Amino acid sequence: MNAAPAEPPVFAPPPPAASWGWKKFLLVFLLAVAAHLAFVFLFGAKKTPPRRTVKNVPVFHLADNASELVRLTDPTLFARPHAEDFPAGLMSVTPALAATEFHWTEAPPFLTNDVQSLGAAFRAFMQTNQLETPPLRFKPEPQLAAPAINLDPGLPQNSSWSLAGALAGRRVLNDVSAPSQSVNDVIAPSRVQLLVSPDGDVVSAVLVDDGEYAATDHYAPADQTALALTRTLRFAPADQLAFGEIIFNWHTVPTNAP
Repeated sequence: MNAAPAEPPVFAPPPPAASWGWKKFLLVFLLAVAAHLAFVFLFGAKKTPPRRTVKNVPVFHLADNASELVRLTDPTLFARPHAEDFPAGLMSVTPALAATEFHWTEAPPFLTNDVQSLGAAFRAFMQTNQLETPPLRFKPEPQLAAPAINLDPGLPQNSSWSLAGALAGRRVLNDVSAPSQSVNDVIAPSRVQLLVSPDGDVVSAVLVDDGEYAATDHYAPADQTALALTRTLRFAPADQLAFGEIIFNWHTVPTNAP
């Protein structure tokens, strides 16, 4: 027969570590305090170090007025002689000189002063040297200046002409000047309607009346002169026929003028 199996051993847990109680903590604290106090009393005693003997210490002495170092601070040391620089025998005192008394035999004559001759030289200088006194002008005198007036003539001095309509911007190739008219009155402008060919020649010229002036205001010789001058005009070539007007503004000259 087989033997019965042995039971497994049972392991008991280790006993808990013994903890310090408050008595042990208090005991350790007291021992630490006692050790600290013992070290303080043993090694904390004050010992006064011995004094060392002082040797080779500089000594300061106050110099009196007779010292050479004090004399070096005198600013007149090399400027004038001093009593200490010469022996006692060489220094002598200059004897005082007594003033000589003079006995005058007569009273001192005082100079007389002529009152009339006072300032005579100054008066002679002023009479022979007359100085011109400049006038006192605190403000400069105003300068008169006449304004420049440009007087434009009210009436034209020469006869003129101008283009209107489609010919206003057309360039004229020849120079045509309108003459003045010998009339004692103002005359109305002459208006001429003209037709210009593509080559620039005047094909037709007709007098027109716009109704602004009366028939008596027109001057027949002036109208005829306007027609004649219009037919002599030459314009720059263009692509087609052009209608327009030319207006002559006449300058009149009186017949009885000198």
